[in-house]
Amino acid sequence: MKLLLDENLSYRLEAVLADIYPDSKHVRNAGLLGADDLSIWDYAAEHSFLLVSKDTDFYERSLVFGAPPKIIWLRIGNSTVNETIAILRSQYIVIRHFAEDKAATFLPLLKPVISDA
Repeated sequence: MKLLLDENLSYRLEAVLADIYPDSKHVRNAGLLGADDLSIWDYAAEHSFLLVSKDTDFYERSLVFGAPPKIIWLRIGNSTVNETIAILRSQYIVIRHFAEDKAATFLPLLKPVISDA
């Protein structure tokens, strides 16, 4: 299970998550920095990546065209790199099941709500 990390995510995620998501790439390291959405979409599909993005563009494209690629839509707003790492690590089992589900096309992941109660 490998991730293609969109431009709106830190390129540092690639190395930090390599132990749990081996062979993942950031678009920068895939030669796609500044590429249009269609090029990133096609690259993810052709190379069997789960495409991870904070943008709604890929989510909307998945509604129209389905998979591949499968989309992980991070609905986490302005989050730190460490918060993004924590979400992708803590949701590993959910992401694995999503990757294995032949009918699934997108997976929204939300920032956890922390209550003081």
